[in-house]
Amino acid sequence: MMANDQVSYRHWRPEQDSEGIVWLTLDRADSGTNALSREVLEELALLLDNFAGSPPRGVVIRSGKTNGFIAGADVHEFTRITSHAEALELIQRGQSILTKIEQLPVPTVAMISGFCLGGGLELALACRYRIAASTPETKLGAPEVQLGIHPGFGGTVRLTRLLGPVAALDLMLTGRAIDGRKAKQLGLVDYAVPERQLVNAARATILHPPTPKRPGLLQRLPGTAPLRPLLAWYLRRSVASKAALQHYPAPYALIDLWQRYSGNLATMYLEEARSVATLITSSTARNLLRVFFLQERLKTEGRGADFKPRYVHLIGGGTMGGDIAAWCVLQGFHVTIQDLDHGRLAKVVQRAAGLFKKKLRSPRLVQAALDRLIPDRDGAGIGRADVVIEAIFEDADAKRALYRQIEPRLRPDALLATNTSSIPLEELGQALTRPGRLVGLHFFNPVAKMQLVEVVAAAGTDPAMVARAMAFVGAIKRLPLPVKSSPGFLVNRILLPYLLEAVAMEMEGIPASAIDRAAVEFGMPMGPILLADTVGLDICLSVARILARHYPIEVPKRLEELVAAGRLGRKSGHGFYDYKNQQPVMPSGKAASPLSELAERLILRLLNEAVACLRERVVADGELLDAGVIFGTGFAPFYGGPLHYLQTKGPEALRQRLDDYAMRYGSRFTADQGWADLIAAGKGGA
Repeated sequence: MMANDQVSYRHWRPEQDSEGIVWLTLDRADSGTNALSREVLEELALLLDNFAGSPPRGVVIRSGKTNGFIAGADVHEFTRITSHAEALELIQRGQSILTKIEQLPVPTVAMISGFCLGGGLELALACRYRIAASTPETKLGAPEVQLGIHPGFGGTVRLTRLLGPVAALDLMLTGRAIDGRKAKQLGLVDYAVPERQLVNAARATILHPPTPKRPGLLQRLPGTAPLRPLLAWYLRRSVASKAALQHYPAPYALIDLWQRYSGNLATMYLEEARSVATLITSSTARNLLRVFFLQERLKTEGRGADFKPRYVHLIGGGTMGGDIAAWCVLQGFHVTIQDLDHGRLAKVVQRAAGLFKKKLRSPRLVQAALDRLIPDRDGAGIGRADVVIEAIFEDADAKRALYRQIEPRLRPDALLATNTSSIPLEELGQALTRPGRLVGLHFFNPVAKMQLVEVVAAAGTDPAMVARAMAFVGAIKRLPLPVKSSPGFLVNRILLPYLLEAVAMEMEGIPASAIDRAAVEFGMPMGPILLADTVGLDICLSVARILARHYPIEVPKRLEELVAAGRLGRKSGHGFYDYKNQQPVMPSGKAASPLSELAERLILRLLNEAVACLRERVVADGELLDAGVIFGTGFAPFYGGPLHYLQTKGPEALRQRLDDYAMRYGSRFTADQGWADLIAAGKGGA
């Protein structure tokens, strides 16, 4: 028997079988997900210490949750860290506990099913062996860089020692997760087996332990002292093309850590902890952690209704309609897609096949997905569909005419949704005998990459339909943002003034490349001119015209002229930029004004509209607004969202800058009245 068999544990369930193997099951109390909180780790330390007196034949660590192994460290505890010293103590304690696993004198196995991420992967790495389920749901990864840190419980040491520096650093720098089969190919796990064989495989590994795997000479070679600086230089250059040091220090800190200390493992453990302690107390990590919690909040929005749709019908075989259909198929739905143009339907299938091959890889799975995507010229699938999504061109009259045709064919309980990007539901619902069933599902382009979907409801929308829409968005692994029906909804309304200010600058003679460079230096993923070209200038013009009917927006003549000339952006090969092989040809050019001033002009227009949306309660609160703009536009995540950025900089100072620009450039910089409320709130309501 185990020496601690009389001890009661809150999170861990130790069981010793007849062969002397201890099965340690983590089933974290009061939580649906396993995470490594301080309490969970301290219980584990007590268990491991008790093994010292009477070692078992082997130890298998597994999960008692059905959704995964371990999601990582408990990120909620990160928010309570107030100093570098406190962070260092927490991290080093975690390191020491995982080292206890590594130093056990018996075989240890991490039995992995579902997610194994962050601290969960670090715990698995401390085991002598790892066995993963070969299911698509099993995901292993080190996503810490997405929270502004890097592995800190010994992961930087153990992962590079296991895989060699190239593969290990790639996993840590990208934060990507891989499935069990890929993990086996990479050497991250020893075996990838069907779920039903996990227990037997773990037992066999303990009873007949194989020689632990180590990387070959070629995998180890880039980590040798002569080659280490060369690989570090290459990695820094690669990271710099995606993330600036001043905005995202974590990947650079990871590369520095490996380059300087990987020759001395004991020192590297210490420096790993010091590095993470510095990063975790930085503003970047705190803001990225805020973004993580915003993402989790949106995920919970899609878990409310008991709605399990299976069949989806898309109307409109354009780029958006086709891509929405393909994404739904990828998530396991049966989809019919309707369009009068056979050629357009053929292109939908062709584009979908490309997506399926990229995401699924297996020819069998690709064919199964294609079998679930059915071109449907006459709309035969309407009557069977749980969800019908209209994604035709942005014209209210055309949409209303379509609704009159299809409403009699809809199932009484079917969800009817429109992918309109800017037209209020009140205008569209006039054509329906049951306008309350119409919900907006506004996807963003490209559908396969953009996580956000605005779920739009009017005052008279049936709450049950809104709940179903939220659940559907969650079911297709997207983030639902509940938005009030109003022109432009949230994301396009906030984004448009930012884009129009960029056009105004270009009309002033400021080079487009300088405008884009200013936005990227601020932290945006793409400059506004390039973004407009990518979205399509015709679409930008259409949205601008619609919003100009409701808000004091002036549609730039430059935009009208480019569209009239057929310069629609990337898709036509010409827009503000010319394109060669789909890539923009950016002529060099300098602006008379500093780039920081150009960025300020752009961002102030965006912030001013965000304040107006908050005042009008287009979304319920500031957190949802920040989430919508981050996940819908890519607004620099390390700022924590536009309203969070506004509060950090100080609303009074930013309001003064708006007034200054209004004097210089006119009424488009007039501060919304909502600024007064923010300034008063900052002064305690005085």
